[in-house]
Amino acid sequence: MQIKVITPDKHIFDGEISQAKFPGVSGGFEILKGHAPLISTLGRGEVFLNTAKEGKKTIQIDGGVVEVINDNITVLVEKVLA
Repeated sequence: MQIKVITPDKHIFDGEISQAKFPGVSGGFEILKGHAPLISTLGRGEVFLNTAKEGKKTIQIDGGVVEVINDNITVLVEKVLA
């Protein structure tokens, strides 16, 4: 699967992953290969990615939106937290 994580002013991550976990507003959820199309709002929390090159990666976010279509994931994040 391909994923792009972006904020209004920069790209945070762009690459190949095998798994992603998100902090949904109504609770956490996971995306795996072949997931049905989805659009969801995200709350404050951690995005966990299992990447092909870097292994496990965690990104702290302050809300946003995720879209999944044909194993392509786009994450629009309001702000990345330190």
